[in-house]
Amino acid sequence: MTLPEWLAKRGGALKPGVQPHMFFVLICGAPQYKVEARPAVGTFICAVQQSMNGKRLDDPKLTYPSADAALAGGLEQLRQALGW
Repeated sequence: MTLPEWLAKRGGALKPGVQPHMFFVLICGAPQYKVEARPAVGTFICAVQQSMNGKRLDDPKLTYPSADAALAGGLEQLRQALGW
C-alpha cells in the first residue's frame, strides 16, 4: 500500500496489520486508525475505526470491486472525516 500524499505531508505512516488487507494509520508514531477491507457479497467495504475507542468513521454503504480499491477508498474516507 502506498502512503497517500495527504498523510505523508502530516508526518503520518501506514503499518501493516495482522490480516492481509488491514493497515494502521500512524500519526506521530502512534496507531490512531485501523483501515480494513472486508468482503461484502461479491464486493468489498472498508471499515475505518479509531484505534482508541473503536468509533467507525466509514460509510458502510460504499462498496468497492477489490480489496485494494476498498483500502484506497477507506483512506479517502478517513481523509474526508479528518477534514484534510
